[in-house]
Amino acid sequence: MRSIEVLAPGPSSLIQDLGRPGYAHLGVPPSGALDGPALVLANRLVGNAASAAGVESLLGGLSLRARCSCTIAVTGPPVLVTLDGRPVGSHVPVHLAEGRTLTIGTPETGLRCYLAVSGGVAVEPELGSRSRDVLSGIGPAPLAPGDVLPLGSPQGVPVGEDELAPLSPAREFEVPVLLGPRDDWFAEPASTLATRWTVTSESNRVGLRLSGEPLRRVRDGELPSEGIVTGAIQVPPSGLPLVFLADHPTTGGYPVIGVVAPAALPALAQARPGTRVRFRPQA
Repeated sequence: MRSIEVLAPGPSSLIQDLGRPGYAHLGVPPSGALDGPALVLANRLVGNAASAAGVESLLGGLSLRARCSCTIAVTGPPVLVTLDGRPVGSHVPVHLAEGRTLTIGTPETGLRCYLAVSGGVAVEPELGSRSRDVLSGIGPAPLAPGDVLPLGSPQGVPVGEDELAPLSPAREFEVPVLLGPRDDWFAEPASTLATRWTVTSESNRVGLRLSGEPLRRVRDGELPSEGIVTGAIQVPPSGLPLVFLADHPTTGGYPVIGVVAPAALPALAQARPGTRVRFRPQA
């Protein structure tokens, strides 16, 4: 059987694909890679379908030993990748012979690196996806030393990109937002939301917690629980917004002042604590 062995998982390494949308009515969030384009690129580099499962590595430190001949690619922020201790680079397909070890260092910027292996990680899917959902616990457990990950059969040819270079995540960026549905619960929602916010260390795959000047409500009380989508900016009584990411709850009772444009979510997935965010409400 084709497989790779986990020698060290780093701070947190999770198996992820493009998620399991369509189960919100059962209380199951979409999950999947937070930086979807990075996983899709890694899969393309090793010849996989875009939907193949790979590994999402938080702050690197992931080390794997090949138990078969395979091709691996690492994407996301710039990061040192070594093969048996020798630098081989990221954002390129790297061939591993049986017994060789690949290690991802710690990125200087950004949070999440993505590793794809030819054939994809072929653990058993749950509800149509191999993604780990940290909120509900659905999907394969976080990687641990000694885990052996089964691989599927290679379907395509690895593809090199001569001019491809990793992009360093910004330390401050603007995020387009569609106001509503509960922006009328807040005083001057467009201008107050457009101030500068800072990502806090309490953020995770469920949501990005922000600090700054609290938003002021103009209504009392709370809402009955209503549906929540990925990218929703929910405001609890503290007035400090929370941007829901892929493992978010499917309902919530605090007002949602706006929703982040889907194209901006991968950048938020790479936002380290201390990153500055300014929302830009759209007309």
